[in-house]
Amino acid sequence: LNGNEGLYYLAARDVFETRRQEQFKHLIVTVSLFEIYGGKLFDLLNARKIVKCLEDAKQKVCFLGLSEHAVHSADEVMDLIESGGSQRSTGTTSANADSSRSHAVLQLSLKLPGRRSRSGSGQLQEHGRLTFIDLAGSERGADTNKSDRQTRLEGAEINTSLLALKEVIRALATGGTMQHIPFRGSKLTQVLKESFVGEDARSVMIACVAPNFSNCEHTLNTLRYADRVKEKEFRAGGGG
Repeated sequence: LNGNEGLYYLAARDVFETRRQEQFKHLIVTVSLFEIYGGKLFDLLNARKIVKCLEDAKQKVCFLGLSEHAVHSADEVMDLIESGGSQRSTGTTSANADSSRSHAVLQLSLKLPGRRSRSGSGQLQEHGRLTFIDLAGSERGADTNKSDRQTRLEGAEINTSLLALKEVIRALATGGTMQHIPFRGSKLTQVLKESFVGEDARSVMIACVAPNFSNCEHTLNTLRYADRVKEKEFRAGGGG
């Protein structure tokens, strides 16, 4: 990465550079940002209003009540991310003084002007979408044993959702049919369904590891988790 430019900025910059091409100039770029906390979705760009994750008649995942914000540059995207990030749920554990207590989901969408979605949401029809999921890290009991009850409950919810995601990845890796892929195991996996089996979907997992010995167990667990994704095959959907 160049300097302090992270993945969000680099991706947004590429989107706007591509949009300058003649065949894409008509597209509208929008940003949405929400978190998955305690099994519920909260819009981080709209006063933390609750968002519903549902499926339409064609089993396409829809986010009812999620606000969309038109943007015209990568800097505008980063300003919204900074604003929404300040609304994200955080807390303190023995392992981290500023620990994320939720999964954050950023959607960078390309919309077709003048065309409305058939889902009944009233939103513009989608041409394409980039979804970034910042997963909260799994937590050992030792990391929260001195924390209050709320923090322990948050940690348990995070671990449950990550386990559900692991089961989905395992089912996809073994070629399970749509009927046997447990997307309903958690809100996280419901949200990620389109990313795994949506038409022409592609998924990438980026693992964050640390070289110091005190984080050895965390690093090994993360690498094992990420290694599972490499085994995944899109046999259930149109993606390859």
